[in-house]
Amino acid sequence: MLSRTLDIGTHTVAWEVLGAGPPLVLCHGTPWSSWLWQPYAELLSRWFTVHLWDMPGYGQSSKGPDEPIDLGEQGEVFAALLEHWGLPRPHVVAHDYGGAVSLRAHLLHDRAYASLALVDVVALSPWGSDFFRLVSDHADTFAAQPAAVHEGALKAYIAGASHHGLSEADLQALVAPWLGEGQAAFYRQIAAADEQYTTDFADRLSMINCPTTVIWGSEDAWIPVAQAQRLAEAIGHAELELVPHAGHLIQLDAPVALSGLLTAWLLRHRRE
Repeated sequence: MLSRTLDIGTHTVAWEVLGAGPPLVLCHGTPWSSWLWQPYAELLSRWFTVHLWDMPGYGQSSKGPDEPIDLGEQGEVFAALLEHWGLPRPHVVAHDYGGAVSLRAHLLHDRAYASLALVDVVALSPWGSDFFRLVSDHADTFAAQPAAVHEGALKAYIAGASHHGLSEADLQALVAPWLGEGQAAFYRQIAAADEQYTTDFADRLSMINCPTTVIWGSEDAWIPVAQAQRLAEAIGHAELELVPHAGHLIQLDAPVALSGLLTAWLLRHRRE
């Protein structure tokens, strides 16, 4: 559970900090929350001061029907959070939408990072599934579905992000924020998706001025591994690590491999 909150514009952002050492921020994606990063935060807090947060519209943060939650807004919120936390140069680890958010803050809002790890991220067009496109055109209709129909579709959608299959406990944890009052919020965040928010920085990727690694599940069915190779090439100086037998939910599919890669990467750059 995130015990702290901060009001930024129309949003109330839930966040938490743990550990001691150089600052590290973990950024989640969609339709996830900081819950996915919690075990990694506990591990990395041995060496780092770890900041967890939920984007507006996700997890424990506010989900008001009139709140802007597009990637442009999320990038501005992240930049404001870094300023509030007093972190002029943190290490950043980002997954899924968190990639676009952290890249916008770095490349468009001039936030500096000590290092950047991009894990199965949204960063290069094209992105967004057929389901995304269908919902974008009919968000109000989907939001009005009977709760049982919504829950069944949501479970099937989220389960498809894992290569190995999710335990019932993990599936329920990922689904829970989007049930009940969260149903409308789930479709709002999909309707806000727009590739323009990654196109905005596409020609600046080579300007990333910190050590960068791209980590990807080799079996990612949501964002194919070819995107990892394109992203590493666009950045130019980025390392590329492919994790075998892992899907888009690499945190749950390959926790030992991912924690090992992130720990080694961060400790290497912690000493620089």
